[in-house]
Amino acid sequence: MDRLVGIPLDDWRAQARTFDFRGHTLRYWEAGQGEPLLLIHGFPSGSWDWHYLWQPLAERYRVIACDMLGFGFSAKPRGHAYSLLEQADIQQALLAQLGVGRYHILAHDYGDSVAQELLARDMEGERRIGSLCLLNGGLFPETHRPVLLQKLLMSPIGYLIGRRFSRERLAASFGKVFGAHTQPSEAELDAFWTMIETNDGPGVMHRLIRYMAERRVHRERWVGAMQCTAVPMRVIDGAADPISGAHMVARYRELIAEPDTVLLEGIGHYPQVEAPEQVLSGYLAFRDQRG
Repeated sequence: MDRLVGIPLDDWRAQARTFDFRGHTLRYWEAGQGEPLLLIHGFPSGSWDWHYLWQPLAERYRVIACDMLGFGFSAKPRGHAYSLLEQADIQQALLAQLGVGRYHILAHDYGDSVAQELLARDMEGERRIGSLCLLNGGLFPETHRPVLLQKLLMSPIGYLIGRRFSRERLAASFGKVFGAHTQPSEAELDAFWTMIETNDGPGVMHRLIRYMAERRVHRERWVGAMQCTAVPMRVIDGAADPISGAHMVARYRELIAEPDTVLLEGIGHYPQVEAPEQVLSGYLAFRDQRG
C-alpha cells in the first residue's frame, strides 16, 4: 500500500461545517458516498486525527466526523459538566440531522467510550450499528494506565495544570505515548496543539478528563454490551502504547468471545497517525470479511 498523504490542518479546518447542539456550535466534516461511517476522535485533540484515513475511507464510505464538545474547533464552554453520555447524544444528534439510519463506527481513545455508550443504547433500542472498530482506548478501567498529565488533571489542582498546559508539555506527553520509531513530527505537534488551544481549550481540560471516572461508573453496562452484542467488532491496537496497548488487548481477549484483534508492533497510542496504512488495511479487511 502506498504511503497515505494527509490533509494539512488549515485545509481540514476550511472544510468544516457547523451544527448547533443545545446552543453550542460544533464543527463536523462529511465526505464520500455509500454506507455511513462515523469516526469518533480521542482526547485531547479532534477529528483531524483521522486526516490520513479520511480520503481513502471516503472513496468507499460516507464518512462523518465531528469535533465533540470541548474539543478541536468546536465550542469549549467554561464551567460545563462534560460527559461521555452527552458526547454520545451529540453523535446521535448529528446523525439524525444528516438523515443517517444504519451506520458503522471507527473510534479511538475517548471516542471508544462514546462508542461503547452508543453500542449499549443500540442494544436497548433500534439496532442501527452495523459494525464497530476500536483503536487504542480504555475499554476496561482496570487496564487503563493514565499518563502523569491525566493524573494531574484529575487532581484538585487540575485546573491549574490545564491552564499551564503548553505545546512543549504536549510534545513531552505525546513523546511518551507514541512509538519509539513513529514519533510525531513538529508539524503534527503544531496541529495537535492548535486543536487544543483553539477556544481556550486548556481551560476546560480538567473538566474533560472526568471521563476517566465515568468509565468506572458505566463499566458493567459498557463491557456487558460488548460481551452480548451481535455487532461485528474488531480492535486494532498499537501494541507499544503504555496507556492502552498490548495489555489492554490481552484483557479484551479474556473478556470478549471470539475476539477479533490486530496488534501493531512498535506502534503507540495514535495508530491512525503513526501507522495509517496498517490501520486502513486492517479496517478494510474487517469490513470486507463482514460482507
